[in-house]
Amino acid sequence: MGKSRSTRRAGAGTAEAVVEPVDGGLAELIPDRDRARAWTLLIDGAPQSYVDLDDPAYLSFEYQRRLGHVIDLAAPAGKPIQAVHLGGGALTLARYVAATRPRSTQQVVEFDAALVQLVRRELPLDPNARIRVRSTDARAGLAKVPEGWADLVVADVFSGARTPAHLTSTEFLDEVRRTLRPGGIYAANLADGPPLAHLRGQIATVAARFTELALIADPTVLRGKRFGNAVLVASDHPLPFAELTRRAASDPHPGRLQHGRELTDFTGGAVPVTDTSAVASPAPPPSVFR
Repeated sequence: MGKSRSTRRAGAGTAEAVVEPVDGGLAELIPDRDRARAWTLLIDGAPQSYVDLDDPAYLSFEYQRRLGHVIDLAAPAGKPIQAVHLGGGALTLARYVAATRPRSTQQVVEFDAALVQLVRRELPLDPNARIRVRSTDARAGLAKVPEGWADLVVADVFSGARTPAHLTSTEFLDEVRRTLRPGGIYAANLADGPPLAHLRGQIATVAARFTELALIADPTVLRGKRFGNAVLVASDHPLPFAELTRRAASDPHPGRLQHGRELTDFTGGAVPVTDTSAVASPAPPPSVFR
């Protein structure tokens, strides 16, 4: 990598973009002109995270709002939890857990060590937050988490805007199951477009390891009309389908929840993915980030 660089407007008191090469490409931190200490993180032009340092409970991206609903319903309101985040970005969801569930203990696994350094420097964490960040591969980092330690595992891992193949298999899900306590929740941010083969395969894969599943996405994504994000939620205990449905539907960009027979029908006979058959998620079309 070349010499890093960060720029701010001198003397004006207004933040300028921070641009710096990291292991995964060119990182940009873009200030939000409408919120004094809020930033969007982009990697090679693809939006990755949004953070408001003054209000870490504020979630801007629609998929992160949906993951936020899962976090809210993972335990009684305000109760501390133990959470594992695979993929860190700007640590948005770890900050959210720390803000909404004080005294929670969290482990973040983010492969890009240079990105972690940039985020820690420019968007510092609350020193009282119990957040440990490991710079290693997501699956390798998950393997180091004690058995039954986590109430929640969130997977939001993208390399070059694609989820790596080794994080899409039943063997990976076995490691997730090992990490979760009984009744714990797994939530994954998935990205796909028509014909939704990757998404259907991931539902089948998770269904091979968990008994309770729900999928939340924009209806146009579910209909295969455009490329977008979908949040897949799973547990071995009943999920709060009704409340998740209500919260997703009331978002600024309403999401639809599928579960049970409807989700089975949507999966359309897709088969679980194994390490030997796994491939990375499809690359988004260039128009997605325009």
